[in-house]
Amino acid sequence: MLHSSLKVVGTNGQISLGKHYAGKQVLVEEQESGVWLIRTVKVIPDNEAWIHEPRVAEPLQEAMNWAVSHTAQETDLNMLEQKLHVQH
Repeated sequence: MLHSSLKVVGTNGQISLGKHYAGKQVLVEEQESGVWLIRTVKVIPDNEAWIHEPRVAEPLQEAMNWAVSHTAQETDLNMLEQKLHVQH
């Protein structure tokens, strides 16, 4: 439920949004003098932004879906060794 609340800006220029926002990053936009829009955000470092590009994100999501649907199993090293010897 959306709600409004009255806050007082402290002498140090800060307001409290409440404990449920503790540790979260927010974007504060001054839309006009005395009017602010505060939104929670997730910041992506420049060196990780490529993961979120569609050409990368789509195949990565497909791989993640495959991994979830294929449970990892312990490798039988003896059988693997036999397969390797047969192929060579």
